[in-house]
Amino acid sequence: MPKPIIAVTMGDPAGVGPEICLQLLANEEVCRQATPVVFGDARLLSRCARQTGLPAPARIISEIGWEEKCGSLDEPAVLDIYGFDAEDFTPGRVSAKTGAAGYRYVERSIEAALAGQVAAVATAPLNKEALHAAGIKYPGHTEMFAEKMEAERSCMTFFSEEMICSLVTVHIGYQDVVPALTSARIQDVIDLTADAVKRVRGKKPKIAVCGLNPHAGEHGLFGRGEEEHIIAPAIEAAREKGHLVEGPLPPDTAFIASKRRVVDAYVCLYHDQALIPLKALAFDTAVNTTLGLRVPRTSVDHGTACDIAWQGKANGRSLVEAVLLAAKMAG
Repeated sequence: MPKPIIAVTMGDPAGVGPEICLQLLANEEVCRQATPVVFGDARLLSRCARQTGLPAPARIISEIGWEEKCGSLDEPAVLDIYGFDAEDFTPGRVSAKTGAAGYRYVERSIEAALAGQVAAVATAPLNKEALHAAGIKYPGHTEMFAEKMEAERSCMTFFSEEMICSLVTVHIGYQDVVPALTSARIQDVIDLTADAVKRVRGKKPKIAVCGLNPHAGEHGLFGRGEEEHIIAPAIEAAREKGHLVEGPLPPDTAFIASKRRVVDAYVCLYHDQALIPLKALAFDTAVNTTLGLRVPRTSVDHGTACDIAWQGKANGRSLVEAVLLAAKMAG
């Protein structure tokens, strides 16, 4: 069976994306299981290799010859996407120029995925400030992929050996969380999570849904009845579909070690409810995914880290894990 071709977006040029992509191209574990193709700028990657001491890309493909070659690729490569001056920017410095370039790599990867040229996409980090400076208003990758792949429903999910978490709401302020919570949305996230975990882990998962308020509302003492009127009905509807679901659980005890041993995946209601425990337990190895898309998409679980960019300090393990998961999901 041929190895799946995984498009790997280079991320914001000023961040750690270029160097973790260089690490990835030389990673033997990845190359045994997949054929990674970095969608980025070959000249920039060569500049980064010189500065960090990492191996330069061995194979570069121009956009003109991509369609002819993509079907027979069996070794790591870089798809050279033009339009960025690799010498005229400062690593570590946020700018509209690097934001626009990072977005272009994502757009091109989505086009390749929808055309069936790659089996999945794994993304290096973008910088939201740089995106906004370039006039690109998406809050993040999740929203880009969901819109451009016309997903009827989608959610952000993080996979790691320590825990799996799906998010009901993502990049919104706390004051906007409650208005965004509906039983239908929670049910969608439970459905998507159950299907993905079963495909990746090979078993019907037990899912825990967190409450919104302290002590999961304490039977109506805290909050405005969100647990009773929004979350509990969604859990009951999921059970009627045959899912193994419990909750709403008090968020302050949902993630203790004894609970994690018996729960396969968590459904969390807002960004930090999931990301604080996840990053405390699996910062270097967790993988971000967008469920519900026509083509699998995974990502690192960290940002552009501009403070250490292009210094040879970046840990590329999360991108390795993202590509390995993408290959598994594509299969």
